[in-house]
Amino acid sequence: MSASLLETRTPDHIITLTFHRPQALNALSLALMADFAGRVAAWAQDESVRAIILTGAGTQAFCSGGDLAELSAHPGAEAARHMITVMGDALRALERLPVPVIAAVNGYALGGGSEIALACDLRVVDEAVRFGLVQINMALTPGWGAGQRLLRHTGYSQALLLLLEGRTLGAQELLSLGLAQQVAAPGTAYAAALALAQQIAARPPDVVRGIKALLQAGLTQPYEQALLAERDLFPPLWAAGPHLEAVERFLSRRRPATPDEPAP
Repeated sequence: MSASLLETRTPDHIITLTFHRPQALNALSLALMADFAGRVAAWAQDESVRAIILTGAGTQAFCSGGDLAELSAHPGAEAARHMITVMGDALRALERLPVPVIAAVNGYALGGGSEIALACDLRVVDEAVRFGLVQINMALTPGWGAGQRLLRHTGYSQALLLLLEGRTLGAQELLSLGLAQQVAAPGTAYAAALALAQQIAARPPDVVRGIKALLQAGLTQPYEQALLAERDLFPPLWAAGPHLEAVERFLSRRRPATPDEPAP
């Protein structure tokens, strides 16, 4: 495993993965792409994880995409197919993880970096963020799935315009387009993302996983099938301890105090 991807875990089981090549704006080499894919696969098997944060080292970049200094040495179509398959599969696995994944986006998120952020469930962005699906400027289309994700976020015409323009977007435009869920003060995107992850981690884990699962069903299944998937999630949660305890707390607040018992 490369030290250019740094993974940490808090006591409440929040994982942070940091793209750590600040000298290259946290660009990804082929080895780092494979490393990233392996970590996502490991998270999928770890039932203790409550939330995951992806971020970039330093203040200049979240991730500037693939490392063109290395990738330009592999100009053939087969090499390109290999690269986009590794990262395309990794990002599909990332969005299929049963727990929420938050991108804490600082500085530049360009090309492949924006593709990684779009594959996350939530995006917390720095006020100074520069987010760009700029592939057209390199005579390319998105290759890791960002076109389909952008389409689902913004609709056809807006997605087409953004991909054809190839410009960078600031924090407020990302917020207005629904591509960011929270804007943080300069230098605080990670702290804001961690606070959000801690709020999520404090919730019953089966409920958090159930909420993500029912929305993923709506994205990937026909409507009637997704309704049934959502319905199937409810009964075991209704009978589980966290719900029964929540009901007891609610009723105890409403129950009149007896003469020998002070009101709660």
